[in-house]
Amino acid sequence: MGMTVSSEQLQKYQQDGYAIFPSVLDADLIQEASDHVEWLQKKHPQLRPEALHHWLMWDDPFWLRLIADDRLLDIVEAFIGPNIALFASHYICKPGGDGLPVLWHQDGYYWPLEPMEVITVWLTVDDSDRENGCMRVIPGTHRPRTLYPHIRATTEAVLSQELEAHFVDDSKAVDVEVPRGGISVHDPFLIHGSNPNRSSRRRCGLTIRYIPTSTKITREDWKTFLLRGTDTHHKNVYSPFPPFRPGDHFPFRDLATYRGGVA
Repeated sequence: MGMTVSSEQLQKYQQDGYAIFPSVLDADLIQEASDHVEWLQKKHPQLRPEALHHWLMWDDPFWLRLIADDRLLDIVEAFIGPNIALFASHYICKPGGDGLPVLWHQDGYYWPLEPMEVITVWLTVDDSDRENGCMRVIPGTHRPRTLYPHIRATTEAVLSQELEAHFVDDSKAVDVEVPRGGISVHDPFLIHGSNPNRSSRRRCGLTIRYIPTSTKITREDWKTFLLRGTDTHHKNVYSPFPPFRPGDHFPFRDLATYRGGVA
């Protein structure tokens, strides 16, 4: 059985700019994702754990297997339609004690997309709650469909820019708490961020930015992948899934059905 999206969840997304699905992926796959993060950190020790960015996944079969999981795509299809491509993906892994904040921002401000039709999925590798720096949103701020000016951040954070303060009413902020293996989805115009992680627990999750094939990526050197459906618009060039190379890539249990095959 596929994942379904209720009318209440669709209405929540339309009204508030976000929605929560508390149980989506199985515990074994989420444990593999946690192990994958540790493998990436050992492979790239020069990077902070919040900075495991999109370019790392271009040659990473497990990453692509994870973002192409049918349970995620079933949910995404309800919001953007059946022809689904990947724009970007990024592990944000806040270590306990000194995990960096994500300052108030709008995703769409940063993205080379025309039109700005895209949805972000936040997949929780760990429980994400107020104590360990979960995402916070200001509901309804997506509805003007306006991207506001951002300025250079003056404190160390995951992003180097933040919204100008007068665009943010943080008295209306809501904590988006999601258990391990669940997801939240949010709109590219929604104002959101997260506090630093001062707890003793890690807060790790994977952001996945899905686009319909009707959205064009205007940056020419950007690699993307067609995940479901067909390319009916021919606006982007989609790369084949990279083959799994033993010794080079993170091994995983569903390798036999991985669409990129084995080298």
